[in-house]
Amino acid sequence: MLSIFSLSACSPFKPDPRDAMTLGVPMQYKLYSSEPRELGRWWEKFADESLNKLVEEAVIADFDVRIAWAKLRQLRATAVKSRADLYPKLDGKASYNNARSGNDGTEGTKGSTATDTHKLGLAASYELDLWGKIEAKSASGELNFLVSREDVNTAAMSVAAEVVNRWLEIQMQRKKKEIYKKQLETNETYLELIELRFRNSLATALDVYQQRETVARTKALIPPVEARELILLHELALLLGKPAGSIYVRTADFPDLPVMPGLGIPLDLLANRPDVRAAGLKLQSADWAVTAARADRLPTVSLSAEAALSSAQLANIFSGWMTSLAASVVGPIFDGYSRKAEVERTRAVVDERLLNYKEAVYKAFKEVQDSLVQEKWQHEYIRARKNQLAAARTNLEEAASRYLQGLEDYLPVLNALVSVQNLEINIAEDEADLLTYRVSLYRALGGTWTDSITSPDELKPESDDQDAVAAAEKLEKETVSAQ
Repeated sequence: MLSIFSLSACSPFKPDPRDAMTLGVPMQYKLYSSEPRELGRWWEKFADESLNKLVEEAVIADFDVRIAWAKLRQLRATAVKSRADLYPKLDGKASYNNARSGNDGTEGTKGSTATDTHKLGLAASYELDLWGKIEAKSASGELNFLVSREDVNTAAMSVAAEVVNRWLEIQMQRKKKEIYKKQLETNETYLELIELRFRNSLATALDVYQQRETVARTKALIPPVEARELILLHELALLLGKPAGSIYVRTADFPDLPVMPGLGIPLDLLANRPDVRAAGLKLQSADWAVTAARADRLPTVSLSAEAALSSAQLANIFSGWMTSLAASVVGPIFDGYSRKAEVERTRAVVDERLLNYKEAVYKAFKEVQDSLVQEKWQHEYIRARKNQLAAARTNLEEAASRYLQGLEDYLPVLNALVSVQNLEINIAEDEADLLTYRVSLYRALGGTWTDSITSPDELKPESDDQDAVAAAEKLEKETVSAQ
């Protein structure tokens, strides 16, 4: 029977493999890189074990990831259904009929009679896939299944980046709170000094009031930081699929990440971004949909067979039987241009998905380049900021010295103090931004580390599901080799 299947599908409309030229992307780019540069579990570079556990839990427990897994199971079942027409259909039939006839009330008629009929039978049908229509529908369904798996990967990568970003911002809020507390201590020390000078008639009341305002301003900066930290913890809990207030994050210092090596034009890396892969698979699925639509305009050849046993008495049902075999050819003559319109529609879908694919490639390329530029110039920005802080501290020391000597009033000291404290906070935020840009770079580069994740909600595949999975993987390998 398998030989019949293989011979019946000649696929005269099978889509041609696409290359960089037909895709309209740079020639260095491949649909799927045969030797991808894998970044691995990049968050481990932050060297914090608690962060590793948070990410590993989130990529399994996050609601968006679990929803993506549920959609994957739906598409897997759809892929199994799309392959069903490749095989014959066999149905069993059984029926029982009891017919009674009686007299019409006229004189001399006999009593009523009953007739029983028992039937058992089998009916088989099979459509010869002469033009590859069924094969094309099956291929399209299997590619949609692969698209759904890439959607899982995309969700997992997004969640991993969001968890790390929340973790970084939580550490940032705690660092800001510590800086504010140290600044508050410094400002209170200055206030004590000015009040002492005021009592000794060496400072004015305005100096005292100005410094008191500075102390109050610093105290007012702390509550919003504490509130923001709690909100971030709530957001992190949601990413882990837990209620707000149910997780604890250990305080850690910002890691010193190594400078990223020169990547050049990262087109070979982008081929393994799940959103780019998904866009490519959607394009291939649309190509196969055009094949199915074109094949549907040609005649359909179907075979059917039926074997039935029939008898008036159940005990004698196996004594009489009959069989039938039939073949039919159905071809469209006039359908109001319905099939032609379907071909045009599917071709328009191909054009749409081709543009979506090109946009995904160029968007991925832009995101990587943006992250590289941001990280490069953020290093320069932080270096300049630190030089500015050093100069501001020197200015503060000189202003304080001249104030104590009675050569200046307190306003230059106050301005220099505020400048130093603002720069301390700004530099801490700049260092957090630098790490955020690195997270964006890892996220933009993608990778294949998500292929190893599993879902606790995932049902064990039945044998038919395993066939669909195997067929999808085979189709993907054929696509890779064709590129």
